[in-house]
Amino acid sequence: MTEALDTATASLISALTDISDAVERYEAAKDLEARLDREIKQVKAEIAKSLYDGRSWAAVGKLLGVTGSRAEQISRATR
Repeated sequence: MTEALDTATASLISALTDISDAVERYEAAKDLEARLDREIKQVKAEIAKSLYDGRSWAAVGKLLGVTGSRAEQISRATR
């Protein structure tokens, strides 16, 4: 990971641990996890789409370490 991502991750974890109420902290962690999951899927989809430009899905899959059909699924932000 890059230093910027390490810093951002540490900041998010710190913000969670600063919540004193355990139930509220758990709910915040759960909400953050869901938000990050959605956002990361979108980022991965954009990456896969950009790699597809001029390549087959099989070639994109090879670059990403997945099958071509999985690369295409990623591009649609599914599963």
